[in-house]
Amino acid sequence: MYQRYYGLRELPFELTPNPTYLYLTPKHREALSNLEYGLFSAKSLTVLIGEAGTGKTTLLRAALESERCKHVRCVYLNNPALTRSEFVRTLATRFELGADAADSKAVLLENLELVLGERRAQGEITALVVDEAQSLSYELLEEIRLLANIETQSEKLLPLILAGQPELSNRLDEPELRQLKQRVALRCEVGPLELAETAAYIAARIRTAGGVPSKLFTREGVSVIHEHSGGIPRTISVICDNALVTAMALERQLVDQSIVLEVCRDFHLRHNGRTAATLPIESEPEAETSEMAPPEVSVQSTSNSHGGSGMFGNASKPRRFTLFGSGR
Repeated sequence: MYQRYYGLRELPFELTPNPTYLYLTPKHREALSNLEYGLFSAKSLTVLIGEAGTGKTTLLRAALESERCKHVRCVYLNNPALTRSEFVRTLATRFELGADAADSKAVLLENLELVLGERRAQGEITALVVDEAQSLSYELLEEIRLLANIETQSEKLLPLILAGQPELSNRLDEPELRQLKQRVALRCEVGPLELAETAAYIAARIRTAGGVPSKLFTREGVSVIHEHSGGIPRTISVICDNALVTAMALERQLVDQSIVLEVCRDFHLRHNGRTAATLPIESEPEAETSEMAPPEVSVQSTSNSHGGSGMFGNASKPRRFTLFGSGR
């Protein structure tokens, strides 16, 4: 919609889990490495915890598309609110086990173990990834525990990944699920972004879309985005996307704090218990704001190339630059 107005190749703040736009904080990089390791090493169970909108699904997609996991064949389940019979049918269909397996759990387990063994003999790892796993019933969590038991004397045949919100972590601490918790080989957690990370996240997405961050957002606008998003990447993207649309409608090139506050008011986003509608909106002269030298922050620079460690290669040393750098 606003690509031509801002000189962008594509929309930078879409809500799809596109690994191209993945920004790796130290915690996200650690989580990505754990996911990759759990998959290509066929660990029994890897757990990824994070609040809604912190990038769990994007991390899963990035791990599955990484060079390390090129020999991993994945069955991905992103709607686990199923009955036990629906779960069995879904597995039978996704693993291509035939109609008999869909009607019988015993047949499913027998066929699944046979298929997994054949694929492993050919050098292929097959994994089951369950997103939004906090929605799993106790019955399905027990079924997943049993799936984790599919193994030979020396290796697990079906590595499992459960990704979910903090409620999943709480459930795994319950006595009834202690046997499942004992099978957790790897655990990682991601959280909201700090202010410097929010600025780097916005800048990275704009650069990936072909734009120059310093020509689109002021430092004050970024600060307000961080405050009202709580550092949640999905909310940051929603605010940025709508702020760019609003600025275009006002024939403004720069998104300042007044535009951001207007968007936050429309979405009823709060900061310190107050909605944006109750906060004062101060206008910012575009020319003056764009010439101000923002304070420097130290952030981790990233590359959009695949390979190396995780999705974007080896981490480089932190470098000093303003909230949006020089636009390179």
